[in-house]
Amino acid sequence: MSQYALFQTAIGWAGIAWGENGLTGANLPEADVAAAGAACARRFAGASEATPPVEIAAIIDGVRALLRGETPMLLEAQLDLSRVPAFNAKVYAIARQIPPGETLTYGEVAVRLGDRLLAQQVGQALGRNPWPIIVPCHRVTAAGGKLGGFTARGGTQTKLKLLAIEGARAAAQADLFGLE
Repeated sequence: MSQYALFQTAIGWAGIAWGENGLTGANLPEADVAAAGAACARRFAGASEATPPVEIAAIIDGVRALLRGETPMLLEAQLDLSRVPAFNAKVYAIARQIPPGETLTYGEVAVRLGDRLLAQQVGQALGRNPWPIIVPCHRVTAAGGKLGGFTARGGTQTKLKLLAIEGARAAAQADLFGLE
């Protein structure tokens, strides 16, 4: 049985869903609790709202800290990888190792997977990331100092905001040069 919880962060209301095998999804912050609740009801269809157990509450605390500009890695979060293709799981494992405030390019992730020609597939996998922030897909950027895409609401502006909160050099460069 899947459950979810809404929680307030420094930049809005977010959601997190879990089941017996770990986290099943996360929702980026929305402007208000009603919007967050509606987004979670859509994304986590069939899940019921619940009080998070201790291990999920710890992850929520980590997300809140990250969105306040602190630097938790959130590696303690157990992900239910049974819902994602094996390739995507490998991409997510690499993305989770990128520290707050740092970035890798899609090509660098592809090289870590063993084939630099996989950069486009890396981008596609990150675009399907069920756990934004916990799997920090916003820390993967395009080559040449460009932000690259971001499929979440707000697109690259949301990506830029998350990178700026973390103090990433990529965010400062993008802001300075008006890159998106």
